[in-house]
Amino acid sequence: MKLQKPKGTQDILPKEAAKWQYVENFARETFKKYNYGEIRTPMFEHYEVISRSVGDTTDIVTKEMYDFYDKGDRHITLRPEGTAPVVRSFVENKLFAPEVQKPVKMYYIGSMFRYERPQAGRLREFHQIGVEAFGSPNPATDVETMAMAYHLFTDLGIKDITLHLNSLGSPASRVAYRQALIDYLTPMKDSLSKDSQRRLEENPLRVLDSKEKEDKAAVENAPSILDYLDEESKEHFDAVREMLEALDIPYVIDTNMVRGLDYYNHTIFEFITKVDKSDLTICAGGRYDGLVEYFGGPETAGFGFGLGLERLLLILDKQGIDLPLEESLDVYIAVLGSSVNSKALELVQAIRKQGFSAERDYLGRKIKAQFKSADTFQAKTLITLGESEVESGQLTLKNNQTRQEITASLEEIKTDFASLLEKLN
Repeated sequence: MKLQKPKGTQDILPKEAAKWQYVENFARETFKKYNYGEIRTPMFEHYEVISRSVGDTTDIVTKEMYDFYDKGDRHITLRPEGTAPVVRSFVENKLFAPEVQKPVKMYYIGSMFRYERPQAGRLREFHQIGVEAFGSPNPATDVETMAMAYHLFTDLGIKDITLHLNSLGSPASRVAYRQALIDYLTPMKDSLSKDSQRRLEENPLRVLDSKEKEDKAAVENAPSILDYLDEESKEHFDAVREMLEALDIPYVIDTNMVRGLDYYNHTIFEFITKVDKSDLTICAGGRYDGLVEYFGGPETAGFGFGLGLERLLLILDKQGIDLPLEESLDVYIAVLGSSVNSKALELVQAIRKQGFSAERDYLGRKIKAQFKSADTFQAKTLITLGESEVESGQLTLKNNQTRQEITASLEEIKTDFASLLEKLN
Protein backbone atom coordinates (compact mmCIF):
# COMPACT_ATOMS: atom_id res chain seq x y z
CA MET A 1 0.00 0.00 0.00
CA LYS A 2 1.28 3.42 -0.97
CA LEU A 3 1.23 5.65 2.09
CA GLN A 4 -0.26 9.05 1.36
CA LYS A 5 -2.42 11.69 3.01
CA PRO A 6 -6.17 10.97 3.38
CA LYS A 7 -8.53 12.41 0.76
CA GLY A 8 -9.55 15.98 1.54
CA THR A 9 -6.46 16.79 3.63
CA GLN A 10 -3.24 18.61 2.77
CA ASP A 11 0.39 18.91 3.71
CA ILE A 12 1.28 22.55 4.30
CA LEU A 13 4.97 22.74 3.46
CA PRO A 14 7.31 25.36 4.97
CA LYS A 15 7.15 27.91 2.10
CA GLU A 16 3.36 27.78 2.09
CA ALA A 17 3.20 27.68 5.90
CA ALA A 18 4.97 31.06 5.96
CA LYS A 19 1.89 32.57 4.26
CA TRP A 20 -0.40 30.86 6.79
CA GLN A 21 1.65 32.21 9.68
CA TYR A 22 1.58 35.72 8.23
CA VAL A 23 -2.22 35.73 7.83
CA GLU A 24 -2.79 34.13 11.25
CA ASN A 25 -0.54 36.69 12.95
CA PHE A 26 -2.18 39.51 10.98
CA ALA A 27 -5.58 38.32 12.27
CA ARG A 28 -4.23 38.08 15.84
CA GLU A 29 -2.93 41.65 15.69
CA THR A 30 -6.23 42.92 14.25
CA PHE A 31 -8.32 41.15 16.90
CA LYS A 32 -6.03 42.46 19.65
CA LYS A 33 -6.96 46.02 18.63
CA TYR A 34 -10.58 45.13 19.42
CA ASN A 35 -9.68 43.56 22.80
CA TYR A 36 -10.17 39.91 21.80
CA GLY A 37 -8.20 37.13 23.52
CA GLU A 38 -7.42 33.69 22.12
CA ILE A 39 -9.26 30.53 23.21
CA ARG A 40 -8.17 26.98 22.33
CA THR A 41 -10.78 24.23 22.63
CA PRO A 42 -10.36 20.45 22.06
CA MET A 43 -10.39 19.15 18.48
CA PHE A 44 -13.11 16.69 19.50
CA GLU A 45 -16.26 17.18 21.54
CA HIS A 46 -19.17 15.11 22.80
CA TYR A 47 -21.52 14.53 19.87
CA GLU A 48 -24.37 16.38 21.62
CA VAL A 49 -22.35 19.61 21.86
CA ILE A 50 -22.53 19.90 18.07
CA SER A 51 -25.77 18.09 17.19
CA ARG A 52 -27.97 20.00 19.64
CA SER A 53 -26.50 23.44 18.93
CA VAL A 54 -25.91 23.31 15.19
CA GLY A 55 -29.23 21.53 14.59
CA ASP A 56 -30.15 17.87 14.06
CA THR A 57 -31.53 18.60 10.57
CA THR A 58 -28.51 20.49 9.21
CA ASP A 59 -26.26 18.92 6.58
CA ILE A 60 -23.35 19.20 9.02
CA VAL A 61 -25.00 16.78 11.45
CA THR A 62 -26.88 14.54 9.00
CA LYS A 63 -24.11 14.12 6.42
CA GLU A 64 -20.77 15.66 7.31
CA MET A 65 -19.68 14.96 10.90
CA TYR A 66 -16.78 12.66 11.69
CA ASP A 67 -18.34 10.96 14.71
CA PHE A 68 -17.41 7.72 16.48
CA TYR A 69 -17.64 5.89 19.81
CA ASP A 70 -14.44 5.91 21.84
CA LYS A 71 -13.15 3.05 24.04
CA GLY A 72 -15.36 4.23 26.89
CA ASP A 73 -18.40 4.00 24.55
CA ARG A 74 -18.77 7.81 24.55
CA HIS A 75 -20.20 9.34 21.37
CA ILE A 76 -17.49 11.73 20.15
CA THR A 77 -17.19 13.99 17.10
CA LEU A 78 -14.31 15.88 15.56
CA ARG A 79 -15.39 19.53 15.69
CA PRO A 80 -17.02 20.62 12.39
CA GLU A 81 -17.25 24.31 13.40
CA GLY A 82 -15.93 26.59 16.12
CA THR A 83 -18.85 28.37 17.78
CA ALA A 84 -20.47 25.48 19.67
CA PRO A 85 -17.20 24.42 21.39
CA VAL A 86 -16.52 28.03 22.44
CA VAL A 87 -20.05 28.40 23.86
CA ARG A 88 -19.65 25.09 25.70
CA SER A 89 -16.37 26.38 27.18
CA PHE A 90 -17.95 29.76 28.07
CA VAL A 91 -20.63 27.96 30.11
CA GLU A 92 -18.39 25.23 31.58
CA ASN A 93 -15.83 27.78 32.79
CA LYS A 94 -18.54 30.14 34.13
CA LEU A 95 -17.36 33.11 32.08
CA PHE A 96 -20.88 34.48 32.54
CA ALA A 97 -20.11 35.18 36.23
CA PRO A 98 -20.73 38.81 37.34
CA GLU A 99 -17.05 39.40 38.15
CA VAL A 100 -16.00 38.61 34.53
CA GLN A 101 -15.85 41.78 32.43
CA LYS A 102 -18.46 41.87 29.64
CA PRO A 103 -18.58 41.50 26.78
CA VAL A 104 -16.28 38.47 26.82
CA LYS A 105 -14.44 38.59 23.49
CA MET A 106 -12.58 35.53 22.23
CA TYR A 107 -11.08 34.32 18.96
CA TYR A 108 -9.84 30.91 17.83
CA ILE A 109 -7.67 29.53 15.03
CA GLY A 110 -7.68 25.81 14.34
CA SER A 111 -8.62 22.69 12.39
CA MET A 112 -12.25 21.72 11.71
CA PHE A 113 -13.47 18.50 10.10
CA ARG A 114 -16.35 17.79 7.72
CA TYR A 115 -16.90 14.80 5.46
CA GLU A 116 -17.81 16.57 2.23
CA ARG A 117 -16.68 16.59 -1.40
CA PRO A 118 -13.23 18.21 -1.54
CA GLN A 119 -12.95 21.22 -3.87
CA ALA A 120 -10.93 24.42 -4.25
CA GLY A 121 -10.71 26.15 -0.88
CA ARG A 122 -12.83 23.46 0.82
CA LEU A 123 -11.32 20.33 2.38
CA ARG A 124 -12.32 17.61 4.87
CA GLU A 125 -9.81 18.96 7.33
CA PHE A 126 -9.95 22.73 6.99
CA HIS A 127 -8.75 25.58 9.13
CA GLN A 128 -10.97 28.26 10.55
CA ILE A 129 -10.47 31.63 12.18
CA GLY A 130 -13.46 32.69 14.26
CA VAL A 131 -14.49 35.24 16.86
CA GLU A 132 -17.23 35.20 19.50
CA ALA A 133 -18.45 38.07 21.73
CA PHE A 134 -20.70 37.24 24.71
CA GLY A 135 -22.85 39.42 26.91
CA SER A 136 -23.85 42.35 24.69
CA PRO A 137 -27.27 42.59 23.02
CA ASN A 138 -26.29 46.05 21.73
CA PRO A 139 -26.51 46.28 17.89
CA ALA A 140 -23.22 48.19 18.10
CA THR A 141 -21.58 44.83 18.91
CA ASP A 142 -22.98 43.40 15.66
CA VAL A 143 -21.52 46.32 13.73
CA GLU A 144 -18.18 46.36 15.56
CA THR A 145 -17.68 42.66 14.80
CA MET A 146 -18.51 43.09 11.12
CA ALA A 147 -16.27 46.18 11.03
CA MET A 148 -13.42 44.10 12.50
CA ALA A 149 -13.75 41.55 9.67
CA TYR A 150 -13.89 44.39 7.12
CA HIS A 151 -10.82 45.97 8.76
CA LEU A 152 -8.94 42.65 8.45
CA PHE A 153 -9.81 42.14 4.78
CA THR A 154 -9.12 45.70 3.64
CA ASP A 155 -5.78 45.83 5.49
CA LEU A 156 -4.78 42.55 3.81
CA GLY A 157 -5.53 44.26 0.50
CA ILE A 158 -8.52 42.16 -0.59
CA LYS A 159 -10.58 43.87 -3.28
CA ASP A 160 -14.23 43.80 -4.40
CA ILE A 161 -15.66 42.93 -0.98
CA THR A 162 -19.43 43.17 -0.49
CA LEU A 163 -21.20 42.81 2.86
CA HIS A 164 -24.46 40.87 2.48
CA LEU A 165 -26.85 41.55 5.36
CA ASN A 166 -30.11 40.07 6.60
CA SER A 167 -32.11 39.61 9.80
CA LEU A 168 -33.72 36.41 11.03
CA GLY A 169 -35.54 38.40 13.70
CA SER A 170 -36.62 37.03 17.06
CA PRO A 171 -37.67 33.38 17.52
CA ALA A 172 -41.34 34.48 17.42
CA SER A 173 -41.02 36.39 14.13
CA ARG A 174 -39.01 33.50 12.67
CA VAL A 175 -41.83 31.06 13.47
CA ALA A 176 -44.33 33.32 11.67
CA TYR A 177 -42.05 33.59 8.66
CA ARG A 178 -41.39 29.83 8.63
CA GLN A 179 -45.10 29.17 8.24
CA ALA A 180 -45.44 31.79 5.47
CA LEU A 181 -42.55 30.16 3.60
CA ILE A 182 -44.10 26.68 3.94
CA ASP A 183 -47.43 28.03 2.62
CA TYR A 184 -45.59 29.62 -0.34
CA LEU A 185 -43.41 26.60 -1.23
CA THR A 186 -45.83 23.71 -0.64
CA PRO A 187 -47.78 24.15 -3.93
CA MET A 188 -44.49 23.89 -5.89
CA LYS A 189 -42.95 21.10 -3.79
CA ASP A 190 -42.69 18.66 -6.71
CA SER A 191 -40.54 21.13 -8.69
CA LEU A 192 -37.98 21.46 -5.89
CA SER A 193 -34.74 19.47 -5.68
CA LYS A 194 -34.79 16.29 -3.57
CA ASP A 195 -32.78 17.99 -0.80
CA SER A 196 -35.16 20.96 -0.71
CA GLN A 197 -38.22 18.70 -0.62
CA ARG A 198 -36.76 17.16 2.54
CA ARG A 199 -35.81 20.59 3.94
CA LEU A 200 -39.34 21.88 3.37
CA GLU A 201 -40.49 19.47 6.08
CA GLU A 202 -37.50 19.88 8.42
CA ASN A 203 -36.04 23.38 7.94
CA PRO A 204 -37.76 25.37 5.16
CA LEU A 205 -35.50 28.42 5.53
CA ARG A 206 -32.62 26.33 4.12
CA VAL A 207 -34.46 26.15 0.77
CA LEU A 208 -33.80 29.88 0.36
CA ASP A 209 -30.03 29.53 -0.02
CA SER A 210 -30.03 26.33 -2.10
CA LYS A 211 -27.67 26.52 -5.08
CA GLU A 212 -29.87 24.24 -7.28
CA LYS A 213 -31.38 25.96 -10.36
CA GLU A 214 -34.92 24.73 -9.72
CA ASP A 215 -34.80 25.94 -6.10
CA LYS A 216 -33.43 29.36 -7.09
CA ALA A 217 -36.34 29.77 -9.52
CA ALA A 218 -38.86 28.64 -6.89
CA VAL A 219 -37.74 31.13 -4.21
CA GLU A 220 -37.34 34.10 -6.55
CA ASN A 221 -40.68 35.56 -5.46
CA ALA A 222 -40.74 34.07 -1.95
CA PRO A 223 -41.96 36.30 0.89
CA SER A 224 -39.22 38.33 2.58
CA ILE A 225 -38.37 37.60 6.19
CA LEU A 226 -38.03 41.37 6.74
CA ASP A 227 -41.81 41.69 6.29
CA TYR A 228 -42.33 39.40 9.29
CA LEU A 229 -40.03 41.08 11.80
CA ASP A 230 -41.61 42.19 15.06
CA GLU A 231 -41.05 45.72 16.37
CA GLU A 232 -37.96 44.86 18.46
CA SER A 233 -36.33 42.99 15.54
CA LYS A 234 -37.01 45.90 13.16
CA GLU A 235 -35.45 48.38 15.59
CA HIS A 236 -32.36 46.18 15.99
CA PHE A 237 -31.93 45.77 12.23
CA ASP A 238 -32.46 49.49 11.56
CA ALA A 239 -29.83 50.36 14.19
CA VAL A 240 -27.34 47.95 12.60
CA ARG A 241 -27.89 49.53 9.18
CA GLU A 242 -27.53 53.08 10.52
CA MET A 243 -24.24 52.27 12.27
CA LEU A 244 -22.80 50.50 9.21
CA GLU A 245 -23.58 53.63 7.21
CA ALA A 246 -21.98 55.81 9.91
CA LEU A 247 -18.78 53.75 9.56
CA ASP A 248 -18.89 53.94 5.74
CA ILE A 249 -19.12 50.17 5.39
CA PRO A 250 -21.12 49.44 2.21
CA TYR A 251 -23.68 46.63 2.36
CA VAL A 252 -26.53 45.04 0.41
CA ILE A 253 -29.63 43.46 1.94
CA ASP A 254 -29.94 39.81 0.91
CA THR A 255 -33.25 38.36 2.13
CA ASN A 256 -32.46 34.89 0.70
CA MET A 257 -29.41 34.54 2.96
CA VAL A 258 -30.33 32.43 5.99
CA ARG A 259 -27.02 30.74 7.08
CA GLY A 260 -26.76 26.98 7.50
CA LEU A 261 -26.87 26.75 11.28
CA ASP A 262 -30.00 26.73 13.44
CA TYR A 263 -28.77 28.89 16.30
CA TYR A 264 -28.85 32.33 14.63
CA ASN A 265 -31.31 35.16 15.37
CA HIS A 266 -31.43 38.86 14.42
CA THR A 267 -28.39 39.95 12.36
CA ILE A 268 -26.74 37.51 9.97
CA PHE A 269 -24.11 38.45 7.40
CA GLU A 270 -21.63 37.26 4.81
CA PHE A 271 -18.68 39.03 3.23
CA ILE A 272 -18.49 38.04 -0.44
CA THR A 273 -15.73 38.77 -2.95
CA LYS A 274 -15.18 38.03 -6.63
CA VAL A 275 -12.66 35.42 -7.80
CA ASP A 276 -12.46 34.49 -11.49
CA LYS A 277 -15.81 36.25 -12.04
CA SER A 278 -17.48 34.02 -9.41
CA ASP A 279 -18.80 35.08 -6.00
CA LEU A 280 -16.97 33.50 -3.06
CA THR A 281 -18.04 33.83 0.57
CA ILE A 282 -14.97 34.83 2.54
CA CYS A 283 -16.54 35.14 6.00
CA ALA A 284 -19.95 34.60 7.60
CA GLY A 285 -21.64 34.90 10.97
CA GLY A 286 -24.31 36.55 13.03
CA ARG A 287 -26.12 36.84 16.35
CA TYR A 288 -27.05 33.82 18.52
CA ASP A 289 -28.70 35.09 21.70
CA GLY A 290 -30.21 31.74 22.76
CA LEU A 291 -27.19 29.48 22.47
CA VAL A 292 -25.59 30.03 25.90
CA GLU A 293 -28.92 29.29 27.58
CA TYR A 294 -29.26 26.18 25.41
CA PHE A 295 -25.98 24.94 26.90
CA GLY A 296 -27.26 25.39 30.44
CA GLY A 297 -25.94 28.88 31.08
CA PRO A 298 -27.92 32.03 31.87
CA GLU A 299 -29.60 34.04 29.12
CA THR A 300 -26.62 35.66 27.34
CA ALA A 301 -26.35 37.52 24.04
CA GLY A 302 -23.77 36.31 21.54
CA PHE A 303 -22.34 37.42 18.21
CA GLY A 304 -19.55 36.01 16.05
CA PHE A 305 -18.19 34.95 12.69
CA GLY A 306 -16.02 32.30 11.08
CA LEU A 307 -13.77 32.39 8.04
CA GLY A 308 -11.87 29.62 6.28
CA LEU A 309 -8.11 30.09 6.10
CA GLU A 310 -7.80 27.99 2.93
CA ARG A 311 -10.36 30.15 1.20
CA LEU A 312 -8.79 33.39 2.46
CA LEU A 313 -5.37 32.33 1.14
CA LEU A 314 -6.95 31.25 -2.16
CA ILE A 315 -8.53 34.70 -2.55
CA LEU A 316 -5.24 36.45 -1.75
CA ASP A 317 -3.52 34.31 -4.38
CA LYS A 318 -6.22 34.74 -7.05
CA GLN A 319 -6.32 38.52 -6.53
CA GLY A 320 -2.53 38.67 -6.93
CA ILE A 321 -1.88 40.03 -3.43
CA ASP A 322 1.75 39.46 -2.42
CA LEU A 323 2.26 39.04 1.30
CA PRO A 324 5.37 40.81 2.66
CA LEU A 325 7.06 37.65 3.92
CA GLU A 326 10.55 37.83 5.44
CA GLU A 327 12.30 34.98 3.60
CA SER A 328 15.95 36.05 3.81
CA LEU A 329 18.55 34.72 6.22
CA ASP A 330 20.72 37.10 8.25
CA VAL A 331 23.91 35.05 7.89
CA TYR A 332 25.24 31.91 6.24
CA ILE A 333 28.45 30.25 7.39
CA ALA A 334 30.47 28.36 4.78
CA VAL A 335 32.41 25.61 6.56
CA LEU A 336 35.74 24.40 5.12
CA GLY A 337 36.82 21.00 6.47
CA SER A 338 35.61 18.62 9.16
CA SER A 339 38.23 19.88 11.63
CA VAL A 340 36.24 23.11 12.16
CA ASN A 341 32.85 21.37 12.48
CA SER A 342 32.58 22.02 16.23
CA LYS A 343 33.76 25.65 15.95
CA ALA A 344 31.20 26.29 13.19
CA LEU A 345 28.45 24.99 15.45
CA GLU A 346 29.59 27.23 18.33
CA LEU A 347 29.65 30.24 16.00
CA VAL A 348 26.23 29.72 14.41
CA GLN A 349 24.67 29.16 17.86
CA ALA A 350 26.28 32.33 19.25
CA ILE A 351 24.85 34.35 16.34
CA ARG A 352 21.36 32.86 16.82
CA LYS A 353 21.44 33.63 20.54
CA GLN A 354 21.96 37.30 19.65
CA GLY A 355 18.63 37.25 17.80
CA PHE A 356 19.71 36.63 14.21
CA SER A 357 18.64 33.93 11.76
CA ALA A 358 21.63 31.83 10.75
CA GLU A 359 22.49 28.64 8.88
CA ARG A 360 25.71 26.74 8.16
CA ASP A 361 26.85 23.94 5.90
CA TYR A 362 26.59 20.43 7.40
CA LEU A 363 27.35 18.36 4.30
CA GLY A 364 31.06 19.04 3.71
CA ARG A 365 30.42 20.42 0.23
CA LYS A 366 32.77 22.38 -2.01
CA ILE A 367 32.88 26.15 -1.34
CA LYS A 368 31.08 26.98 -4.61
CA ALA A 369 28.09 24.81 -3.65
CA GLN A 370 27.96 26.46 -0.23
CA PHE A 371 27.96 29.95 -1.75
CA LYS A 372 25.10 28.81 -3.99
CA SER A 373 23.17 27.75 -0.87
CA ALA A 374 23.78 31.18 0.66
CA ASP A 375 22.20 32.75 -2.44
CA THR A 376 19.26 30.31 -2.34
CA PHE A 377 18.63 31.24 1.30
CA GLN A 378 18.93 34.94 0.34
CA ALA A 379 21.56 35.30 3.06
CA LYS A 380 22.40 38.94 3.73
CA THR A 381 25.84 38.14 5.20
CA LEU A 382 28.37 35.44 4.36
CA ILE A 383 31.09 34.15 6.70
CA THR A 384 33.73 31.60 5.67
CA LEU A 385 35.22 29.44 8.44
CA GLY A 386 38.23 27.18 7.87
CA GLU A 387 41.35 26.07 9.76
CA SER A 388 43.28 29.29 8.97
CA GLU A 389 40.41 31.43 10.37
CA VAL A 390 40.29 29.35 13.56
CA GLU A 391 44.09 29.59 14.01
CA SER A 392 44.23 33.36 13.41
CA GLY A 393 40.96 34.09 15.22
CA GLN A 394 40.11 36.51 12.39
CA LEU A 395 37.14 36.01 10.05
CA THR A 396 35.88 37.87 6.98
CA LEU A 397 32.25 39.02 6.86
CA LYS A 398 30.88 39.75 3.40
CA ASN A 399 27.70 41.67 2.55
CA ASN A 400 26.16 39.25 0.07
CA GLN A 401 24.41 42.04 -1.86
CA THR A 402 27.04 44.81 -2.06
CA ARG A 403 30.07 42.44 -1.74
CA GLN A 404 31.59 44.82 0.83
CA GLU A 405 33.83 43.01 3.34
CA ILE A 406 35.11 43.61 6.87
CA THR A 407 37.38 41.55 9.15
CA ALA A 408 36.43 40.77 12.75
CA SER A 409 37.60 38.52 15.55
CA LEU A 410 35.78 35.34 16.43
CA GLU A 411 35.04 36.81 19.86
CA GLU A 412 33.49 39.99 18.37
CA ILE A 413 31.16 37.92 16.17
CA LYS A 414 30.13 35.78 19.15
CA THR A 415 29.38 38.75 21.41
CA ASP A 416 28.48 41.80 19.30
CA PHE A 417 27.36 40.71 15.86
CA ALA A 418 24.88 43.61 15.57
CA SER A 419 27.67 46.24 15.63
CA LEU A 420 29.56 44.38 12.90
CA LEU A 421 26.48 44.31 10.68
CA GLU A 422 26.09 48.10 11.11
CA LYS A 423 29.65 48.58 9.81
CA LEU A 424 29.03 46.18 6.94
CA ASN A 425 25.84 47.88 5.85
